[in-house]
Amino acid sequence: MKRRPLSMLLAPLALLACTQAAAATVIDVTKTPWCGCCSEWVERMEAAGFTVTTRDVDKLDPVARAAGVPDTLRSCHTARVEGYTIEGHVPAADIRRLLASRPDAVGLSVPGMVAGSPGMEVPGRSDPYMVVLIGRDGKHRVWARYEGGAPAHRH
Repeated sequence: MKRRPLSMLLAPLALLACTQAAAATVIDVTKTPWCGCCSEWVERMEAAGFTVTTRDVDKLDPVARAAGVPDTLRSCHTARVEGYTIEGHVPAADIRRLLASRPDAVGLSVPGMVAGSPGMEVPGRSDPYMVVLIGRDGKHRVWARYEGGAPAHRH
C-alpha cells in the first residue's frame, strides 16, 4: 500500500471548506431595474468573490428605510449581507472588514453616487468619498476615507 502525505489527504477538505465559506457570503441587493451603476456594483462584488442575488423594485425608499438607512445616507441600491445593511457603492474590502469585525451596527453606506466608487468609475475622474458606519442608535461615523479611489484612512 502506497502512503500519501497527510497534506495530500487534507487538501480536498481544505478546498471544500474554502468553497463553502465563499459560497456562504451572499449579498442580497435591492435596486431599480433601470440603474446601470447598481448592476456595475453587483459585478464588482461578484468579482471580489461574493455571491450576489438581486431584486428589482420601483421604489427604493421603503426598502432603505426598513433596513435602517437614514435619509441623509441613502444611495441608489440597498443590500443585505449577514445581517448588515450595505447602502450604495461600498467597496468589497470594507464589507469584508465589517463582516470580520462584527460591530454592533446597522451597516455601511456610501451616501450618494460618487464618481470613482465601485460601479461608479468614470474615466479621468475619481472624487474623494467616505464609507460611513451606521450605528443602531441613529448615529454614524466614518469607517473609511477614499482619495482618488484609493483608501486614504480606515478607522
